[in-house]
Amino acid sequence: MAMSGQRVLVDFRTFDLRGKPPDGAAVGELPACMHEYMDIYSEMVSLEAGELVNSAFGGRFCGPIPPRRRVSLHRAVALAFFTDLTYTPPTLFAGTYRFINASEYEVGTPIPNTLCSFVIEASKRKTGLLLSPTYPGVYPKDVVCNYQFKGQPGQRIRLEFRDFDLFFGGPHCPFDWVRVYDGPDNSSAIIGTYCGQQRNLVLYSSDERLLVTFYTLPRSANTQNRGFKGIFEFSESFVKLDFISKHDAEHIRGSECDQKILSKKESTGFVYHPNYPFPYIPKVVCRYFIYGMQDSQNLERVRLQFQNFSISKIIPKGESPKADSACPDGYLKVYLRGQEATDSYDKHDAELCGEQEGGLTPYPPPLLSDGPRLVMVFSSGDYQGRGFKAKYTFETEYRVPGTAAPDGECAFTYRSEAKKRGEFNSPRYPSNYPSRTNCTYTLVATPNEQVTVVFDHFKVRADSWNATAGLYGGATCMEDWVEAWWTGREGSRVPLGRWCGPATPGPLQSPRGALGLLIALHTDYESVASGFKARYVFEPAKSIFGDCGGNVSGSSWGAVTSPRYPLPYEPPSRGAASRVCNWFITARPGRRLLINFDHFAVEGHLTERGCPAAVLRLWYESPGPPLELCGEKAPADRWQYLSTSNSIRLSFIIADKSVGAGGWRAVWTEVTVGGTGESCPAACGGACLPDRAACSGLQHCAGQSTAKPDYCESASPSGGPGSAAWWVAGCAGGGVATLAACWRRRRRAPRRPPPPPRPPPRPLAARLAAPPDTV
Repeated sequence: MAMSGQRVLVDFRTFDLRGKPPDGAAVGELPACMHEYMDIYSEMVSLEAGELVNSAFGGRFCGPIPPRRRVSLHRAVALAFFTDLTYTPPTLFAGTYRFINASEYEVGTPIPNTLCSFVIEASKRKTGLLLSPTYPGVYPKDVVCNYQFKGQPGQRIRLEFRDFDLFFGGPHCPFDWVRVYDGPDNSSAIIGTYCGQQRNLVLYSSDERLLVTFYTLPRSANTQNRGFKGIFEFSESFVKLDFISKHDAEHIRGSECDQKILSKKESTGFVYHPNYPFPYIPKVVCRYFIYGMQDSQNLERVRLQFQNFSISKIIPKGESPKADSACPDGYLKVYLRGQEATDSYDKHDAELCGEQEGGLTPYPPPLLSDGPRLVMVFSSGDYQGRGFKAKYTFETEYRVPGTAAPDGECAFTYRSEAKKRGEFNSPRYPSNYPSRTNCTYTLVATPNEQVTVVFDHFKVRADSWNATAGLYGGATCMEDWVEAWWTGREGSRVPLGRWCGPATPGPLQSPRGALGLLIALHTDYESVASGFKARYVFEPAKSIFGDCGGNVSGSSWGAVTSPRYPLPYEPPSRGAASRVCNWFITARPGRRLLINFDHFAVEGHLTERGCPAAVLRLWYESPGPPLELCGEKAPADRWQYLSTSNSIRLSFIIADKSVGAGGWRAVWTEVTVGGTGESCPAACGGACLPDRAACSGLQHCAGQSTAKPDYCESASPSGGPGSAAWWVAGCAGGGVATLAACWRRRRRAPRRPPPPPRPPPRPLAARLAAPPDTV
């Protein structure tokens, strides 16, 4: 038993008792040690015989592994040895004991009626040791120790654990733990709860008060951990935190000057060195965690722009320059790829130091994080400097290739001069795009070029998807949608359509002379979908008719067909983005045009997957965007449309991913609207067909027979509307041999006046109305 003011330390050197403790370690499980064992009592208050019954049992040990070092909680340690043999060799166990000074365990002023709680005041001791009750021996069970630190105003407290070894029961420390409170009592904010083995655990208080609580669970002896040893320090020289709190950042509790900055949705602010605006303090390390928003609706990145920068590059005395670092003293390391999440602080993206001399040396260039995280580590080194000031900006990261708008909006530009081929997509593709978003994609061609866009994936939310053939616009797409326009060089726009649901837009191509294409994505406040992925190609401009097609006028009826009809159409030539055919059909002033598709087979499906590989666009309403057609028309279906003016346009675009299909034929007829009775002997869909149209052999009206009436026998086979219709029907598709044959046939017919010039294209508005004359 030790004297007053002393404790006992027992240390086993050898140990070899019969028995096999569980897991090969002496953890005091009683049933394992039956023939020989040693019981240890290290929490005895006195050596009285009855004290062993009242004292906490320190464990029973056998086997080859010696018990861990023991330090008495008071002044005595008792060892009890048992064997069922009558003789034992002296080598069973051996150890030492010594009496140590107990004053180092009194880390402050004892709190009355407590076993191990103290008040530690800066007025009495500015630095010292902090020990668990029996360190380095096995710590006792069923204890609660409180260490209350009280400093002077303006001081902060630094606590560094040099050794930390508590029983680890899980990441939340449900059994034994040390908890540190940033304040005077256990109602203060918690800095952290710690157990297991901790390395380099250094903590700072936010002000002059701190509470450390050590708790161990009441249980049988089954742990052999030694507790903790730390050092504390009260000081006025630690970093003042006002440089954090004044600038919309949050101090990370427990650190000297680490701060966290969280986005408030595309917000902005400033970060500074400690002690700003005065020179920074030497030998300080501060970390800045700048985190943008990252969730199902938001994805941001961080832009950092320096407005002041000066960190010393002087080599400290007695040190040689670092071979792997450009900054021999202080530095600012920047991490742009979330390295702190994997504790990879050695893999920085930029290491900055130096001075700006006379305004000639520029500040460090702007930095942009790869994702939502940007981290800075500032180390001030041995020499002072003027420090730094930087502006951070949280901007939405859309993950869209292309030249982004400088203001952070979802607007991207693709110029022919920069890249002839490329891709673009909805924000965050292939993940779902965010709601409450409007994005634009501007494709700008040179004056002698056209741009083609082909969609390879398309899925845009449409809760009320009930589209009819080729009609997607405002009546159907009311939640999320994609729109497209031709753009002119004076800022004009011509609408091409609005798409949503599964209806992929057909291939798009800007016409000759246009500036390019404008594509827009709109999303509302509700659910989202995977969006789209598209590619673009800038190519030399073709004629106004494209690869085929033409101007059709001066006749009462005719037919236009897909290339090679009735043979299947073919994809574009190798390397070309698309094949395009444009037809412009013009009737006489005051007349209108009725167009009937008597055969149609183009790959795609209007309502199930849209027209991604090939599409026929029909402009028959003015103003208004075109009707978009693909899929296969059944014989009984009626695809018939009446124009609202005396001109229509058909544009057939075949993308490079097309595999081909049967093609189509459209019969057009010049009609009048409003006649009845004898003035309209042949009516169709609210329009009057011209005289002798039935003699053409064409199906001018959906469902009408193509058989010629008897009165057609007396018609001249060499002239009249029927002859003109036959000529246009055969020649509309183009082709050199066919054109020559048609020209010879045409020369036999009487000459007709030359057709009037085709009027200039009419301006088209953005709104799509349902065609009233579709039958």
